[in-house]
Order: sequence, then C-alpha cells, then structure tokens
Amino acid sequence: MDVLRVQDLKCFYVVESQGRERNVRAVNGVFLNVKENEVLGIAGESGCGKSTLLKSLLGIIHPPLRHLGGKVEYIWNNKPTEILSLPAHQLRKLMWEHISYVPQGSLSVLNPVRRIGDTFKSFIGAHVDLSTGGEQYEELVRNHLASLGLPEDTLRAYPHQLSGGMRQRVTIALATILKPRLILADEPSTALDVVVQRGVIQLLKDIQQEQRNTIILVTHDMAIHANISDRVAIMYAGRIIEEAGVDEIFNNPLHPYTQYLIGSLPRIGDKAHRISAPGSPPSLADLPQGCSFHPRCPEATDACRREVPVLVSAGTDHSVACLLNARGDTNADQANVAVDQ
Repeated sequence: MDVLRVQDLKCFYVVESQGRERNVRAVNGVFLNVKENEVLGIAGESGCGKSTLLKSLLGIIHPPLRHLGGKVEYIWNNKPTEILSLPAHQLRKLMWEHISYVPQGSLSVLNPVRRIGDTFKSFIGAHVDLSTGGEQYEELVRNHLASLGLPEDTLRAYPHQLSGGMRQRVTIALATILKPRLILADEPSTALDVVVQRGVIQLLKDIQQEQRNTIILVTHDMAIHANISDRVAIMYAGRIIEEAGVDEIFNNPLHPYTQYLIGSLPRIGDKAHRISAPGSPPSLADLPQGCSFHPRCPEATDACRREVPVLVSAGTDHSVACLLNARGDTNADQANVAVDQ
C-alpha cells in the first residue's frame, strides 16, 4: 500500500538575476510512489534537486522556492491528504507525529546553548501534554536513548560536548521518539567518517525494522543505498530518470546516466579503470532542450535532443525515462508529457 504519492511535482527557485527573473528548476515534474514499510533511496549528483525534493515533500516551501504545480499526497487511513494545500497549523500537527525529518547537519537542529535533555523536553512538549506525567516523559526518553545505544548522561551534555556521530544519533533519536509513520532523511551521514557513518546508517535500519515505518533516504553515496534501501530512485536535473529495486538497479541499470553511476563505483579486487559520466551536470536555470542528459550521453539521438522522456515501465517494478530504453506502456497521467520544450 502506498503511503505517499507525488504527481508531476514542480518546485522552482524563482530568483532575480541581472534585472530579469530566472527559474531554477530544482524539482521539475517528479512522479513518485512510496510504499508502506520500505526504505526508498534517492540518489544523484550534487545539485540535481534531491534536497529540494525532500523539502517539498515536507511542505517546506519558502521564497525563493515556489510550488508551481503538481501534488504531494500522504495516505492516512486510506484517505489522501494533499500536504501542499494544508494550512500551516494543520501541517505542524502532521510534522514529527506522522512525518519526521533528519537534516544534513545535526547542529542545525540542536541549540548550542541548551542541554540535550532540554531539547528533548521542548520537542516532545510541542506535541504531547507534559503537565501531568513528567515521569512518563523521562522514562520514554531514557528507554528510547537506551534502545539507540545512547548513554543516559547524553541528556546532560551540550551539543559541542558530543562527537559528530553522537550528535547525529541524537538528531535521529529526536526524529523517531514519537514513532512517526514516515521519516525523511537528507544526507544523514554527511561529514562523518566511514566507521561512524556505518553506525548511523545501521541505526536508521534498526529503527525502521523495529518501528515498521517508511524511510525516504537522500544520499549520493550508492554504497549506503546498497546497504539499506529496498528501492532506489535516480534523480538527474530535477527529474526521476530511473527507479527500481536495489538489486535490479545495481545489476541491470538501463538509463545511460545510471550505468555510468554504477560503473564508476570501486569494487574490491578490481583494479580496472573506472569511467564516470563525461562532462558536467547542466545548470538547473538553463536546462538543455529535450533530455537533460543528452549533452553528456554518447548514445544520444536527434529525438533525445528534441523530446523530454517520461518514466515508462521497463519490467517488474522497474521504470526508466530514456528514449533509447523506453518500452511498455506509459503511465496514463504522463503519456502526453514528452513534448518539445
């Protein structure tokens, strides 16, 4: 069963440059279905729109970012809720109790002049009445920290007294203490060394298995997706260009960009030269006509330079947006999208 449906979502940064308005197409027609109790990974190069997509899914649309079209529907009790049209007070009610967010940097969440315990109290108090049952609150926090391998004295520490890995664990603890149905994690292992990174990712995996919630995990690190994701969506220039189960995406990538992405990964014992995609990603403020990848694609045809490919079925639970690989029937809602830009 789906817990989230994204339909033709367009969220652009509208900025003034040299006296004229420019659209930075960070999320440029995204279609995505997220299933209950799965880990969906979103991968792609820096600047492809991954973090902006996550903010849009949270309803965090602040200037210069604008919502220019499409829907983000969460499914609660078989009833869809369009989050981008919700009033602010209803959106706040959904946040953290039903949807939580793990940002890139723990210091953007933790107040440097407040102890961790005070942060937990303020956070929980915003959603739960603590006027009666203070002991229950303290027991809830202690048990939750213990289940995540965090010592109780963490609550008495200030953020600067903790290591980067400990701070990130605390951030994940904050995001999951109310057992939300959906967790959106934006590069949760950024700036951590490999050993600590592994612990943080394993923590997310353990939480998902214990609480049976859904995780949308954004990271450019394909090794992390191989470790934790059930499905992977590849993003390029503001669009999802391929989506499949994690084994399928690694063993049978169909889009030329995905093939370069997978082919460039190092393999133990393999000393062969790895080749990454030629050239550089396009500017989201000045996308090329047709397929955004065609300037870097050695197999591009004239049709690729004219038409915008849409996601079509390429097998069981595998979709790809590529004119070279397209086969099967196009989603009815997307059938007429591939037009000249």
